[in-house]
Amino acid sequence: MAEAKGLSKPVKLKNELATLLGATELPRTEITKKLWDYIKANKLQTKTENGKAENGGKFIVADASLLSIFKNTKSTSKSGKLTDLTQMKEGETIDMMQMAAVVGANIE
Repeated sequence: MAEAKGLSKPVKLKNELATLLGATELPRTEITKKLWDYIKANKLQTKTENGKAENGGKFIVADASLLSIFKNTKSTSKSGKLTDLTQMKEGETIDMMQMAAVVGANIE
């Protein structure tokens, strides 16, 4: 069997993400899927920035578990956009498009 490459290759998770997902290594695709499963199961989406969780929408509301992961995120994209969530507070939101930065900041 061929060795997994790219997004299918398992990566080591940082402690907070490993605790939330219950694994120490996962492929990026599985990390994203499990995060979305958690977000949907806990109804942590909203249609408005910093809105109340309403189980739908493009913004993700930070609960205590997600906050520990989000606060690890400070990265600059290839286009130069900075994603800095280090000062985020519980109940605040991120745009779902920032999930790639969150995942990237929480793997080794």
